[in-house]
Amino acid sequence: MVRATSTTMTTASLALWAALAATPALAEQPGACDWQPERAVTFVVPWGTGGGTDANARRLASLLEEQMDVPFNVVNRTGGNGVVGHTTLARGKPDGYTIGAATVEIDTMHWIGLTPLTYRDITPIALINRSSPGVLVQEGSPYDSLGALLDEARRNPGELTASGTAQGGIWHLALAGMLKAEGLAPDAIRWIPSQGAGPALKELMAGGVDVATPALAEARNLVEQGELKALGYMSDTPMEQIPEVPLTAETLESGWTLSAFVTVSGPGGLPDEIACAYEQAIETAVNSEAWAEFKRSRGTQVVFEDRHETAQTLAEADRQLGEVIEAIGLAQ
Repeated sequence: MVRATSTTMTTASLALWAALAATPALAEQPGACDWQPERAVTFVVPWGTGGGTDANARRLASLLEEQMDVPFNVVNRTGGNGVVGHTTLARGKPDGYTIGAATVEIDTMHWIGLTPLTYRDITPIALINRSSPGVLVQEGSPYDSLGALLDEARRNPGELTASGTAQGGIWHLALAGMLKAEGLAPDAIRWIPSQGAGPALKELMAGGVDVATPALAEARNLVEQGELKALGYMSDTPMEQIPEVPLTAETLESGWTLSAFVTVSGPGGLPDEIACAYEQAIETAVNSEAWAEFKRSRGTQVVFEDRHETAQTLAEADRQLGEVIEAIGLAQ
């Protein structure tokens, strides 16, 4: 979930959660989750092959094939910074034969004017992956703590530079949101766009920027090898492989945390019995040793949220990220 900048939920979030909690568990209703696919299922991925979303989708698809005894064909529908794939998923026929990997961008694209599509246009089924950013500096950086880095940004706003993704991308929003939550201008550390985590980390190591904020998992090896310092991890839970990295939930007064996420979702209007059947199958897959081994191989942790929790995550993330996008002047 993209975490709120305080522990207080919005009235809208509380109302949503209360409504969901009041709904009888579908699994308790006889026959509610008995649906099974009878032919191949298309699994839409809005991003290219080889990336994290694609890897998670393909491994999960293979486990669902074993459970449901039909092919799950992963199809990459790229373009428009995620618009093409998410639109393909949302507008699919809600018959159970199209599902997909809806990512955190479903909560950002409409805010920056790329599409009118929002999380309300899909049917959440489960959340299967989270990636929280790290706050990274060179090993020889004069800043030994996140507090020291933020103090420098207060003294000399706009002098420090950072990178990690494109302008308005999730890791840019992570930094801007943290600055805003800590009472600084969202551009107190200037953002330098990059083509992703790899190029941003190279730029950091070369001294081209002062800070990088990609997913900490993507920088783990460099941190473990002592080539970079991780001043913070925008999470409330330590990363298993490098648990010594300070958590922003504990070290920042605002308690700011944020994570990108991957959900499995269906087209809008997917019937409850189909969503429930997929939710149960995905939970079984995520609890398997095969999935645990896959996550270990990628240096990430096993996470799962059911469809009610995922609906809450999508709604709260949309609110939080919308506030940050408006603060940095990208809202359309």
